[in-house]
Amino acid sequence: MLKSIYQFLIVFSVSLSMVACGDKTVINEQSDIQEGLWHLDSLVAFQFEIEDTTSIYQVQYNVRYAVDYPYYNLFLKYYLEDSAGEMLSSELQELVLFDKKTGEPLGEGLGDLFDRGVPVFEDQKFPYAGVYNFKVKQFMRMENLPGILSFGLKVQKPEAE
Repeated sequence: MLKSIYQFLIVFSVSLSMVACGDKTVINEQSDIQEGLWHLDSLVAFQFEIEDTTSIYQVQYNVRYAVDYPYYNLFLKYYLEDSAGEMLSSELQELVLFDKKTGEPLGEGLGDLFDRGVPVFEDQKFPYAGVYNFKVKQFMRMENLPGILSFGLKVQKPEAE
């Protein structure tokens, strides 16, 4: 019995390392929103490193929200900075979380929690190798925005590369 568990662990470890070698994900992190209330002044911040400046990258938000979120959309503003703190880009964006006509939540979920991936940039090139900081704040003009449980960022090379 112990031998079969040991063999399973070896096969699992080898399989995992093979998958990790082909992984094109630079970052895939979630940041929990305290008590499901996103304060107007709170920034959600991510840091990642780009090594290959010749590749293009897909950048996406990952939002976990409750079905009792009071709006169909989420306005937010992002700030992309280099390692020296120089602002590379910043923009106000709208993320649609519920179908405007039916009110059905978009994304994948179970019960009253849903996850939605929303593209930020498609075919993004980074100007130079190094560390980048990506910050996001809610722009709904509510002191404490209820119903957003976590907010994430995913940066990866496309599968075709």
